[in-house]
Amino acid sequence: MKNYTIIVNGKAYAVTVEEGAVSGIAAAPAAAPAAPVAAPAAPAAAPAPAAAPAGAAGSVSVSAPMPGKVVAVKAAVGQAVKKGDVILVLEAMKMENDIVAPQDGTIASINASTGDSVESGAVLATLN
Repeated sequence: MKNYTIIVNGKAYAVTVEEGAVSGIAAAPAAAPAAPVAAPAAPAAAPAPAAAPAGAAGSVSVSAPMPGKVVAVKAAVGQAVKKGDVILVLEAMKMENDIVAPQDGTIASINASTGDSVESGAVLATLN
């Protein structure tokens, strides 16, 4: 038998695996479900979104909610926007998703261009 610690969604589980070849589907002895155990070390934190450009104190980042391709940029740097105004359009899974301003403000930067592929969490724009 071999003992392993497996981490699933940040929870550590102690697992025992019995060695040996099993042919076909055979009934194995019932085992009690593995109880969560304390993780030996805290899992690494997800990388933080990219910081806003220098001098953008108090700015709000607009991040990609999913990976996709930028198909249109609807706002320009310096443009005033209201909460809910479309900043850009992101295509994911053959659907176009409007990326909107989370609050009223002025576009401080647009960090993606039409045709760019972006990952989930990528900062697409910042507002002041």
